[in-house]
Amino acid sequence: MTEMTGRAMLGDKIRIAVLGAANPTEQNVKDAEIVGREIAKAGAVVVCGGGPGVMEAVCRGAKAEGGMTIGILPTSDTSFQNAYVDMPIMTGIGFTRNAMMASNGQVAIAVGGHYGTLSEIAFALYYGIPVIGVKSWHLVNGEGEESPITRCDDPVEAVALALKIIKGEKDGTNQ
Repeated sequence: MTEMTGRAMLGDKIRIAVLGAANPTEQNVKDAEIVGREIAKAGAVVVCGGGPGVMEAVCRGAKAEGGMTIGILPTSDTSFQNAYVDMPIMTGIGFTRNAMMASNGQVAIAVGGHYGTLSEIAFALYYGIPVIGVKSWHLVNGEGEESPITRCDDPVEAVALALKIIKGEKDGTNQ
C-alpha cells in the first residue's frame, strides 16, 4: 500500500485510541465493546493494541457497527492480532509500541487497565493527547495534584466527550 492509498483510506477520519488490558474484567469487556460501537457509529476509527481483552472487545464492537479498526501490534507478525483488526501494524518492538499506540489517537479512552494501560496513559498525556478514563486509573502526583485524566463511568458518554474534544480541536475552539 502506498502512502497515498493509506491517506485515501483514512482521509480526515477521526481516530480514537482505546487503551486497556489484555486480561480485563468482565465489566471492562462490556464497556470496551460499547466504546467500539459508539466510535464506529460516529464514523471514527478505532486505534488499539490489536490483541486480546479490551482490544478485542473494542474492535468487535466497532466491527458490529461497520467501523474500521487499526491494531498496533507488539509483534513482527500477526500472532498477537485479534480477529476484528482491519489494519494490523506490526512493530516487532514488544510493548515499547505503547508509545506509538498512545500517539495515534486524537483522544485516548482508557477502559480499565493494568500497568501496560498505565504506560499508554502516560505516553498520551506526555504527547498532549486528552485521556478519558472509563473505570480506569485515578492518578495523583507527589504534590497531591490529580492527573488531567477525565473520569467517566459511562462508555457512551466517554465517546461523546472524545468526539466533542476532537471537534473542538478541529474548530480551533478547544485550546
